[in-house]
Order: sequence, then C-alpha cells, then structure tokens
Amino acid sequence: MKISTEIDAIANHIGLGEEKAIELVAKAGFDAWDCSLFEMGNPDWANKRIKATEHPLFKNPIPFVRKLKKIGLDNGIVCNQSHAPFPSSFPGIRDLLKLAIECTAEAGGQYCIIHPDNNASPEENAEMFFELLPTAKACGVKIATENMWNYDHEKKRVVAAACSSPKSFLDHINAVGDEYLVACLDIGHAEMQGCETSAVEMIHALKGHLQALHIHDNDKIDDSHEIPFSMKIDFHPIVKALKEEGYNGYFTMESPKFLYPVAKENAFEAIKRLADAARSLADEFESL
Repeated sequence: MKISTEIDAIANHIGLGEEKAIELVAKAGFDAWDCSLFEMGNPDWANKRIKATEHPLFKNPIPFVRKLKKIGLDNGIVCNQSHAPFPSSFPGIRDLLKLAIECTAEAGGQYCIIHPDNNASPEENAEMFFELLPTAKACGVKIATENMWNYDHEKKRVVAAACSSPKSFLDHINAVGDEYLVACLDIGHAEMQGCETSAVEMIHALKGHLQALHIHDNDKIDDSHEIPFSMKIDFHPIVKALKEEGYNGYFTMESPKFLYPVAKENAFEAIKRLADAARSLADEFESL
C-alpha cells in the first residue's frame, strides 16, 4: 500500500513553493504527491466567482505541472491524483475544471478530484460530469467526486450535502454510469456527526467505485483536517473495511491544518510526522 499527500499546505501556507514541497514529501518517505490545483483560481465567495491569482498554476499551468512532474520523478515519487479548484457551483468554472483534468494528465496523475455542487441533485451534478467526461477520457484521467457537507448556521452543525450519504453518493455515481467517474472517500467528512453515516459504512456501500481517498482526523463535529491519530476518528475499523472491500488505491493524506502553523525551518519534521502516520495506516492495511 502506497502513501501520498496533498502539497498545497506546504507550498502555499508554510510558503515553500510546490517545487520544494515535492522534494520534502519524497524525503519524508511518501511514495507520491497529490497535485493541489487550488491556485489555478481562488474562490471569491462574496461575489460567487473564481478570481485570478499570481501563481504559475493560473498564469502558465501546463508547463508548471510538467516541471513538477519532473521534480517528482527526479526524487523518486509520482503524482497519484490532483484536486481541482472549487466550488463547482460558481459560473464559468467548468472550463477551469477541464484544464485541471489536463493538468492532472501532464503531472502524471490517475485521478482528478472534483467536488460535486453541494446543493445539486445527482441528475444536476451528472450534467456537469457529462460535460467533463470527454476531456477526462481524452486525457486518460478519471474524475473522482467526493462526499461533501453543508453547515446549518442556526443549528451550528454540519448537515447533509451532495454525496454525504451512501445513497446520495451511489445515486451520483449511477446517474453518470461511466467508469471514468469514480469515488474519492473523504474519511473526515464521513465521520462528522451531521452527515449521519460513517467511513466504514461508505466504504462497504461504494465497493469497487472507491478508488481514491482523503485521509485526515477530526473531533467528529468539525472538518478539522488534522493528522491521523490526533483527534477522535478510530482508523482501525476503517482500514479493516478498506481491506475487506479490496481497496487498491493510495492512502492519500489531506491533513493541511496540521501543517498550516508550521514554520519553514520545522517543515520537514512535520511532513515526516505526517508520512509516519500514513505509513502506520498502510502497514496496518498490509498486515490484515
């Protein structure tokens, strides 16, 4: 079982840049890197639009990800997947999602994680995925959509959204009915109380549709995106369920909030801690 991690936190929050992030991820013991494409266009939530950035992923994305791929290969690791910009509900984002799929292919990734529109029906989201599928197939990159959540500010709790339950997730997959749309299970999202499911339930429901993961810990209330084994999620039954269902993808960490406060001089030690947590999960999987 191979391990991977997103690199946005290292590159753009610690501030080391994508090139150095990939080098440190390799040095820490990860087998792969998740190509974070958020800087292709940042969400302007107030005006419901994607805004420009000064980042190379916005200005010259294809040559930049080709460069990142080479850095990864030079350091002995590959890109396993990417994460496209979001939210999918903003006008004009579909061309950006198509470009994200192309960037994934150039980086060498197999999957591009694309959020569903949180508030859309399976059929409405299927219309978006149908538009993206020709690009995905031309690039040889599968679209992996993930289980989402909404927040009720009056009740101050997480509530259901697209793909947040086993039924909703399967309804989305079946509405498209194409092998190029698969599932990325976000472990932390599934474990939040308001989503009224669990990671184990989702794993058994999704079965072979499950081909990618986002792994992180939380207090089962908020979307903490912390390092595994630091909060309240019990990962042992989750790993067991993955083994029972024959999961054969990567164990990909999405624990950016663990890295947000880390100073540049302490970055490698923190990344190594994250790699050790990921390897512990992978070793447990292999031992079952």
